Amino acid sequence: MKSSHSRRQFVKTSAINAIGLGVAGNLPLIGQSFLFHEPGKSNSINELPFIPNRAASWWCNLEDLLWSQKKIVDKIKYRAEAFAKANIDTAINFGFHIRFDFSNYFGQLHGYYANVCEELHKYDIKFMDHYSCNHVERPRGEEEFKKLHKGQRHHILLFHDPIAAEFAQYEGHLFRDICEVDLRDGSRGYARQYQMEVFCHNNPGFLDMHKKYLERLMREVPFDGIEVDDMCDYAGLTTCGCVYCRDRFKKEYGFEIPKFGEKDFWGDTTKSMLLWGNYENPVFRDWIRMKIDSAADHVKMVKSVIGNKPLMSCCSSTGPITLNSISLNLEKLSPNLDFFMLENVGTNINCVDWVRMDAEALQQKDIARKRGNAPAMALSYTIYEKGGYLGWSLSRFWGVANWSSTLTHRLEEDPADAMETEDIIGPVNNWELKKSNLNYYDSKDFIETRLVSSSYCRDNGWRGDDGLEQWIRVKAWSASLLKNNVGYRFVRSEELSDALLLCKETTPLIMEGLGCVSDSQFKAIKTYLSKGGTAWLSLPFGTFDEKGFRRAAPLSEELLRSRYKNLIQVESATVANPLEKLIQEGMFHPVLKQLTGDTRWAARVRFYKDKLVIHFMNTAMVAVPHPVIKDIPGVPILKNIESKIEDNNLTYEINTRKISLSKLVMVSPELGDETRNVDIRETKHGFSTVNVNLRGVKVYAVLQ
Repeated sequence: MKSSHSRRQFVKTSAINAIGLGVAGNLPLIGQSFLFHEPGKSNSINELPFIPNRAASWWCNLEDLLWSQKKIVDKIKYRAEAFAKANIDTAINFGFHIRFDFSNYFGQLHGYYANVCEELHKYDIKFMDHYSCNHVERPRGEEEFKKLHKGQRHHILLFHDPIAAEFAQYEGHLFRDICEVDLRDGSRGYARQYQMEVFCHNNPGFLDMHKKYLERLMREVPFDGIEVDDMCDYAGLTTCGCVYCRDRFKKEYGFEIPKFGEKDFWGDTTKSMLLWGNYENPVFRDWIRMKIDSAADHVKMVKSVIGNKPLMSCCSSTGPITLNSISLNLEKLSPNLDFFMLENVGTNINCVDWVRMDAEALQQKDIARKRGNAPAMALSYTIYEKGGYLGWSLSRFWGVANWSSTLTHRLEEDPADAMETEDIIGPVNNWELKKSNLNYYDSKDFIETRLVSSSYCRDNGWRGDDGLEQWIRVKAWSASLLKNNVGYRFVRSEELSDALLLCKETTPLIMEGLGCVSDSQFKAIKTYLSKGGTAWLSLPFGTFDEKGFRRAAPLSEELLRSRYKNLIQVESATVANPLEKLIQEGMFHPVLKQLTGDTRWAARVRFYKDKLVIHFMNTAMVAVPHPVIKDIPGVPILKNIESKIEDNNLTYEINTRKISLSKLVMVSPELGDETRNVDIRETKHGFSTVNVNLRGVKVYAVLQ
């Protein structure tokens, strides 16, 4: 894939007019379906107007505010045609991000976006707007000003002068009056990592302003969906001490917000803010809940305005306790979201270490599926082609939509050989349509185990005596399951409370470090075990309830006394390898067993309309850094990808009593149009060997 400068040349010279141009079945035998039905909730999203699959960022720059000049109109036409040629089905806005910084220019901006929609719709490409709703950029001092212009150029920077900022407003709401209040000194809430002042989710003036803006946007731009970003609190635990937050905390929880610095509530504030808070204090736990609920209520308001248009919000993580410090909780937002996105990041050399992201990807996918089988997507950033290909490969390995994005203006200076998103992803999209047109939305993962991830543990700041939170334990299991090619899905807190759902499947339930367990969860688990269900248990278990209150005795005592036949106590995956021990001792039999070749190829089994597909992803990639260019933290940008794997002749034994085999071929974008036959031989009753040669493949391949 060679770089092309034609797009950038067109931007400089203007040019041509666009021309018209015009994707679930049941698993065979005993494979477990990923999708299940939640009581009282629809498992259909047929009412959604579209399902994204091959998405890409529609990058804007400051010049676009000059719409409707001919140069801008022509650029829109040309790029819409380029998106069509790249077989992109969903364009997602990027730029003009801190939206209320542009309140004086909404007329031009909306005119531009309406024009974008008009051109994209000619090719049946959907357009999603994407903006941050609750910030304005307000760098404090020269150092912050320079930092903003160095690291956040991609937002498109047109913020107010400090004097003018005191009078900046929209719909009669002065921005200075709707900001969060810093609990330390009463100043306006400030997200130092982004040089932004932060609006308060509980301030009725802000909510009124945002509602009126959304209503105007709906009238003036025929967008197909929207991502309203930053439904959290980037100012963190220093906010908010405004009258509305204080009143809400008093009304809903019966407490005053303690004065900043009181150690019984705030914990050790000499540490990083991500580590503040005394979770042994129930008042602090309640304050965290209120802050998260405030963002969730804001999302609910947004959904009430946009109606049937799909709504999404950004989320780069769902698991760790540190998310509490910025009030980011996708599970709490999910009832009012229609699409779910994992921000996979990945412009620098560290992105080849993707195994650590597998748990996040599958948990986000689980949140989406249990929200009425909603679409999930992974957003991957890149500067060069190989990064875009890696992001696409991960999306297909995870079984989600791909959102490909360059990071125009994210670096201090754009590389001279930087490419447009559509030029990077177009060749892969077109290869896929020709050689492997498998729509993730028609697929179901083959599930062999269920891994429990507890929001109760995260919300209550639970850590074991070893200092490890439950999410660390979950990630250890995820990595082990991936290494052994064992299909897994997540069971989260709500499902763990439902005995009927637990008993619908026979796959082992993995429960490690469930410190916070509710009475209803304990009852459901006991019912599941009493009916012969299998569970692998690693202590501690049930030392606290779902609100974070310590139990008089751990629930594990009763559980272990009951001597359930299929309850197997195992070591922690953080210090041992309990999965491999279970396999070696014959207590667990994966459907896929590798016999020869390098074991660092990860294989994931999935069914597309009942047809078996096996995706391969390299866990031993070597990042080739750009010799000069680094990202903002100083880590080299990813330029190319090599592989540590030398033995690519892989043989697997497959249990055909669990999954049926038919003729398979292997393809990969790295092999172009080449299709390789796969040798399948029955070795004994109920088992066959499959030999696949991945020679020449460094990142991804698929058997289909």
